[in-house]
Amino acid sequence: MTAPPEPEQRLPPEARGYWRASGLAWSVLAFAVAIQVGSSVPSIRVVLLLAVLLGSVVAVGVAPSLRYRRWRYAIREHEIDLSHGTFVARRTLVPMRRVQHVETESGPLQGAFELASVSFHTAAGELEIPALKKWQAEEVRRRIGELAAVERDEDGPA
Repeated sequence: MTAPPEPEQRLPPEARGYWRASGLAWSVLAFAVAIQVGSSVPSIRVVLLLAVLLGSVVAVGVAPSLRYRRWRYAIREHEIDLSHGTFVARRTLVPMRRVQHVETESGPLQGAFELASVSFHTAAGELEIPALKKWQAEEVRRRIGELAAVERDEDGPA
């Protein structure tokens, strides 16, 4: 049995901006907590602020580009193929017959970038294709739903 080809579909470039904005929001929150904790425990204030600064540089400046470069997906007739990761590369193949349901989601920050995520659920848990253009997310959701229904129909009654 030969391995499936590497997935070729990329996320839109706006995904990087969304992940940077998300990292910035978390960084602001982390700085607020670090300042609060640092004022209560002055002996760790400098170390704590430096750690948050370093984490913020990674979350805003490094991770979004790495994550964007690694994210690929493919929706095939019999499987969903995901290749992703920030610091560790992962490849996930999900048989279409295992998909129980699929949904799209777009929070306020994703909405500001005109993005949405597609989640699909199996008995083993939930997987997600993040940060697609809203119209792409709807297409991917529809396609997975159709293919999963066909797979179930071909397998016969459960």
